[in-house]
Amino acid sequence: MSLKVALQMDHIADVNIDADSTFAIGLEAERRGHELFFYHPNDLMVEDGRVMAWAQRLQLRRELGNHCTLGTAELMNVSTFDVVWLRQDPPFDMAYITTTYLLDMLPSTTLVVNNPTEVRNNSEKLYITRFPDLVPPTLVSRNVLAIKAFREKHTDIIVKPLYGNGGAGVFHVKPGDENLSSLLEMFFAANREPVIVQAYLKDVRQGDKRIILVDGKPVGAINRVPQDGEARSNMHAGGTPEPSKLTERDLYICRTIGADLSARGLLFAGIDVIGEYLTEINVTSPTGLQEIRRFDGIAIEEKIWDAIETKLNG
Repeated sequence: MSLKVALQMDHIADVNIDADSTFAIGLEAERRGHELFFYHPNDLMVEDGRVMAWAQRLQLRRELGNHCTLGTAELMNVSTFDVVWLRQDPPFDMAYITTTYLLDMLPSTTLVVNNPTEVRNNSEKLYITRFPDLVPPTLVSRNVLAIKAFREKHTDIIVKPLYGNGGAGVFHVKPGDENLSSLLEMFFAANREPVIVQAYLKDVRQGDKRIILVDGKPVGAINRVPQDGEARSNMHAGGTPEPSKLTERDLYICRTIGADLSARGLLFAGIDVIGEYLTEINVTSPTGLQEIRRFDGIAIEEKIWDAIETKLNG
């Protein structure tokens, strides 16, 4: 079965071919004989009730400095694609949300991965609050008194922007640190959103595990270890990836959330686990495929395309 596939993403010419998960997904699509196209989120539009995009035919190859060939941009009806990948990176701002509204207008004959309605309704740092028994003590608030009371209760906390990514703007506020008030002033002057505050998990020194789930089932994992003197383990923030196996607790977490992910059409998800706790459910643009393949030889992109083709075959 040859499919017509569009990648909606930040510019394909700028990706790191040794790390980017969308690049791996696109290569696997080509290996299966699917027809590949690229368009930037800025080139998505609605005109006279039709969802349109300035799309370019795309060819990929694993050649550093020569990894893609793009055709001439053509204004195409997005409903003519069999599969559209919603893969631009956060931040999850109104521009991002608007693309989910536009993709929602597509007919059911076009499969959007991940389901744009559920991506919009289940932002990754809020999604975990559906599973309070799995997560560390967590507060989402803009109320300074509530945040200070949470800090008094748990003493050692992490403060994060609610819609950030890659570890940007994540602060570890240790006991005795006098900067919390200034930190909150900075956050709240910059935007009108709440912050997410969690009890600090000392197990992060042993790593922050990224587990990939395909249609609700765990298929691979890596551990990300923070640098000395760094509270963040994200690879964007210098975290070191290392091989990892799934524990019984990890599998329990995956079983608990897996059916919900599958039912919502969140086919490709990456969850973050520190010690015994679920800390995030990433559904916008999960990463980690290439790192897992290098460590364990698991080609998760193949499992993703198997799941997509099964869904399209009914």
